[in-house]
Amino acid sequence: MPLQHQPNGSAAHPVTIRFLHWVWVYAIGCMVFSGVQIYNASPSLPITFPGWGWLGGALAWHFSAMWLLAVTGMVYLAYGLISGHFQRDFGVPRPRAVGRDLWAALTFRLGHRLGHYNAVQRLLYIGVIAALLIQVVTGLAIWKPVQFGALVNLLGGYPIARNIHLANMFLIVAFVIVHVVLVAVFPRTLVSMIVGVPAEPECEP
Repeated sequence: MPLQHQPNGSAAHPVTIRFLHWVWVYAIGCMVFSGVQIYNASPSLPITFPGWGWLGGALAWHFSAMWLLAVTGMVYLAYGLISGHFQRDFGVPRPRAVGRDLWAALTFRLGHRLGHYNAVQRLLYIGVIAALLIQVVTGLAIWKPVQFGALVNLLGGYPIARNIHLANMFLIVAFVIVHVVLVAVFPRTLVSMIVGVPAEPECEP
């Protein structure tokens, strides 16, 4: 199966992607830290997390970041469909390709070319997009459980919806940690996300 190419002279990360990426860094950071404070005010598990600030402020930050994330998420979905970004870069990888690239990563033999997403990266990005969509759905359910009563019932009730929301936050944080580690291993990806470095050519296998 031939690997896909970026158009000659195109940036590894188009300006739209770079802008949205940094908006998401801010929005997700705000939502995670404020979400921890909201959780601590009424824990649903026998654990709490280090927190600071006050509940009213945490709620204000959480909802403002939620709308920012929702609006930019819709912009990203529209951009991905219209530009062909999803079809070109995020095609569902085959299990064999995921296994091959995962083994190469674990044995420190996985290369990286700017503008090309390997099978493991594609799987992770598809997963985090799905997780963010689930966060929106569960977030609406626990924010307005009366108005979205049917949605709450579909999720199994308010406590379950809240725990799904919490578990999804852990998955998103795990993705962020893996993402930051990979950036540390390949720091040129950070440069390309800031200034728009041209995509590197990909050879046919």
